[in-house]
Amino acid sequence: MAPVPWRYVHNWRCTACGRCCSGFKVVLGFDEWLSIVEMYGVGVTETDGRKFYLRRRPDGTCVFLYNFSGMRLCGLQDAKPRACKLWPFKVLTWPKYGNAEKASYPYLGRTFYVYVDPECPEISWGPPSWTFTHQVIPEFIELAVGMREKQEKSTSDVPKQHPLYLKARMKLRSLML
Repeated sequence: MAPVPWRYVHNWRCTACGRCCSGFKVVLGFDEWLSIVEMYGVGVTETDGRKFYLRRRPDGTCVFLYNFSGMRLCGLQDAKPRACKLWPFKVLTWPKYGNAEKASYPYLGRTFYVYVDPECPEISWGPPSWTFTHQVIPEFIELAVGMREKQEKSTSDVPKQHPLYLKARMKLRSLML
């Protein structure tokens, strides 16, 4: 399905469903690849000779995805690639997927075109809410342009100190050693 302009979305929030970590090839920038390889080894990545990607398991899920008590948690929080931080959003400087009027978002004196992947099950459709318009979309733009690294509205609200998150990190580290 083609991405949809943000103005058709009432709200979105991550519930750690894991859909973003399944069936997609996550492209890594060279610096991201280098950081991940230094932390976990080259075996967690792959290449097609032109680009680097996070490795996927045979079932199509990311090697860093862990299922704990029905929540799917990312074990790569400390080095999460930008592509992962942005999904299901696409922030562009031109209306690549059309409908420029509905996709445009003026921010910091520039116009961005923001689209949403309709495959994300956590999208609620309808007129955009205030929170979505004034907090969620700006955070995704800031992540996309490199103004922000820390996620708040663009990730699940499971705190890093949560026992499930800590368990996922310990399991990941033991598998990589």
